[in-house]
Amino acid sequence: MTTQTALDFRIENRSVDELKSFHKDLLFPRMVEEKMLKLLRQGKISKWFSGIGQEAISVGCTRALQENEYIFTMHRNLGVFTTRRLPLSRLIAQWQGKVTGYTQGRDRSFHFGSKEDYIVGMISHLGPQLSLANGAAMAHILKEEKRVALAFTGEGGTSEGEFHEALNVAAVWNLPVIFIIENNGYGLSTPTKEQYVCEHLVDRAKGYGMKGLRINGNNILEVYDTVRQEAESMRDNPRPVLIECDTFRMRGHEEASGTKYVPQELFDYWEQRDPVIKYERFLLDEEILSADEVLSIRKDIKAEIEVAVKEGFAEPDPVPDAGKELQDVYAPFTPQSRPAGSATKEMRLVDAISDGLREAMREHDDLVLMGQDIGEYGGVFKITDGFLEEFGSGRVRNTPLCESAIIGAALGLSLEGQKSMVEMQFADFVTVGFNQIVNNLAKLHYRWGQAADVVIRMPTGGTVGAGPFHSQSNEAWFAHTPGLKVAYPSSPADAKGLLLQSIEDPNPVLFFEHKGLYRAVSEKVPEGYYHIPFGKARLIQEGEQAVIITYGMGVKWARDWAEAKQADVDIIDLRTLVPLDWDTIANSVKKCHRALVLHEDTLTGGFGGELAARISEHLFEHLDAPVLRCASMDTPVPFAAGLEAQFMASSRLHDRMEELLNY
Repeated sequence: MTTQTALDFRIENRSVDELKSFHKDLLFPRMVEEKMLKLLRQGKISKWFSGIGQEAISVGCTRALQENEYIFTMHRNLGVFTTRRLPLSRLIAQWQGKVTGYTQGRDRSFHFGSKEDYIVGMISHLGPQLSLANGAAMAHILKEEKRVALAFTGEGGTSEGEFHEALNVAAVWNLPVIFIIENNGYGLSTPTKEQYVCEHLVDRAKGYGMKGLRINGNNILEVYDTVRQEAESMRDNPRPVLIECDTFRMRGHEEASGTKYVPQELFDYWEQRDPVIKYERFLLDEEILSADEVLSIRKDIKAEIEVAVKEGFAEPDPVPDAGKELQDVYAPFTPQSRPAGSATKEMRLVDAISDGLREAMREHDDLVLMGQDIGEYGGVFKITDGFLEEFGSGRVRNTPLCESAIIGAALGLSLEGQKSMVEMQFADFVTVGFNQIVNNLAKLHYRWGQAADVVIRMPTGGTVGAGPFHSQSNEAWFAHTPGLKVAYPSSPADAKGLLLQSIEDPNPVLFFEHKGLYRAVSEKVPEGYYHIPFGKARLIQEGEQAVIITYGMGVKWARDWAEAKQADVDIIDLRTLVPLDWDTIANSVKKCHRALVLHEDTLTGGFGGELAARISEHLFEHLDAPVLRCASMDTPVPFAAGLEAQFMASSRLHDRMEELLNY
């Protein structure tokens, strides 16, 4: 490891033009920020996260990379955007929430990306973009491209779990990612001594088996040289590196928070190491720049900023349009018609899912599967058994126990136009990847038009004596989140067709597979590749007295009950919760005049509550009885057979149907 505390600018083998261009690239974001702070004081902008004092890191890193290499930014990386030459007027429109900004007014600040500029901004949770960098780097390896990815974090962000997961995955898979820590001394008001106890953050690199470097983050030439050298080496020999850049934040976390918590001596110390002023003075002392040139450069930059501010402020505000808002939640997708062929084969649900996944791998040579134990072992349910031999370790990837980082890597693959499937070993385990799903995958297209082409397979449900941590039905969490699609098949043929449709869809799909149905149901399943469209429920049986609306294991319960009672009822298998086939529900309710919503999830907050409310609101005049719900108990899922049977909605189905029919 290396360390350097003085600003020692080494100019050997550099042209005068190059040294001058570094100066202009450093000065430009500084002067933009100074203008923004004036506008903030004037009340003309609402918020600003300042990177004053840290410009050398953003500018040096960006200049060191190729223009087609992704950079994953944080709050204080304005220099990345200006060095990549994003139009300043459009950046200002973004900061002002204008319709011509990168998020059309839907997000602010640097919470956006620009695919054409190979920049992906952060979400407020700080850590997730590190894992996205892993995915982009993985795509480069799979496509045999000599490119790297670079991701920023702060010293505070290194305390987040995603930091450790991302570094671990990158190291295990030898991914060409440069992880940059901007150590500016404070996470909002929390000093480094309250963030970590190791001497230097870069020391953590040893624990992950990767190279670590500590450099002076205020020295533009040192940053540039270090990152350029590492990137050149990594393009030929892929592997990650961790670089800690010592620097200081001269303003507050954001301007409203102030800096009263920072000792004055720290400001005095770092003011003498200002990356812009020190480099400019150096060039003046070396007579590379003259005072007149500096004045001319500043004058030109100021004029450019004034024009950009005027143009950005003049851009129109968004006009509220509910239709457009709803439309942009999902990436456009027009399914191709791939009907099932006539040839069939008897399959259990587990076999049909495996067969569908294999068909998808053969159809899409850019599809990557990731999950714990899915390689040689074939997955805990053996769905990917034999896949490693057929498709290779590049596309069938055993993962560390880093669910959040793997979901983030899947999103990173999507940035590079690749498809991916992540298998949760059990749906219960998705909680440790929840943030990536509901805040990153779900919101990405709505925010800045980037599709998140990721399928997450979710072995779910109880009835198998697996207890509180391997039996939960958590589909309602995701059906509640705009931007996600939720599929939940009940039969082998549906499972295969819906899975293939999930892979085709460029939007994030949560694909629920009931473990209790894996080997309990079988039927003739079409061979080959076919789709079942989302948002098309299946009428399992027809009747007149009532309709049971259900999905997953609920379909089996409803059919078993109806068969035992010879009941004259409709049974609707929703197949997908998002999108929902409202027309089929409405038609059955209008015909039968009585409705029961059945699901395995707990009663309170379950998806059935949404269905019951919607039926009551829109179809009240067609009802001869209240809409009833039949769901599992509001407890964790117990282990003992008798307790689990009592917990399940099936134990109350007969009584609830009798209540409905006799109302």
